Amino acid sequence: MSMKEAYEQKLQAQLDEWSAEIDKLKAKAKSAEADAQLDYQKQIKELQSKKETAAHKLTELKNASSDTWEELKAGIDDAWNSLADAVKSAASKIK
Repeated sequence: MSMKEAYEQKLQAQLDEWSAEIDKLKAKAKSAEADAQLDYQKQIKELQSKKETAAHKLTELKNASSDTWEELKAGIDDAWNSLADAVKSAASKIK
């Protein structure tokens, strides 16, 4: 397995894990009190936007040649870090 393939698999696994976490947060938000629900829904919408950005970056990576994929790595890492921070933040607020 190439470094690119290993990186893709790692990112895909993390994205799948975050998708499951976002689904859990959605369920918790639905059972929250009405005033909290609005705030939670806003946070979840932001999470989904960041997840879409990360998924788009992963698609770019998958379509990149083995010579150019490392050029995309910095942007992908930024998107991943942003999503990771957002998921952690939302998980700490939505209980």
